[in-house]
Amino acid sequence: YSAALEQVLAHPDLSKFEFLLHIEQDNLPPSDGVLKLLETMEAHPEFSAVGGLYWCKGENSPAQIWGDPACPTGINFRPQIPKPETVQECCGLGCGFTLYRLSMFKDPRLKRPWFETQKSAHGVATQDLSFWSDARKFGYRCAVDTRVKTGHMDIATGFVW
Repeated sequence: YSAALEQVLAHPDLSKFEFLLHIEQDNLPPSDGVLKLLETMEAHPEFSAVGGLYWCKGENSPAQIWGDPACPTGINFRPQIPKPETVQECCGLGCGFTLYRLSMFKDPRLKRPWFETQKSAHGVATQDLSFWSDARKFGYRCAVDTRVKTGHMDIATGFVW
């Protein structure tokens, strides 16, 4: 992900775009998903990224709405229960179907590579939550648009969560 972003930022034309849409190969967004994400970004300039609603793979897996910014104990990545048909702020997003403001990746304060799985004695963080852990330090905010229901396919079986 980070290498692709570096290429976009180095390109004389692509680097001028306002938004970057990230779709993983196993995500199945609705046909109007991009339009709804754009609508949300335009209505909410406080958010640097908005993702579609999708779940982790596996039975009884949570939705990828990571952490409640209103939590009195501080930043966390505990999954939130989706609130229907709304824009739900969170502390971190999965990369699956997410629209970013490209300007955030031009911020020199953010560590590079942006998306990198972290492993240490303190635990493991996926590349997406590792990114949001850093971005939140500098005031970047994100949300999930729960109107944008996005399938998450198990490529091996064809089952969609």
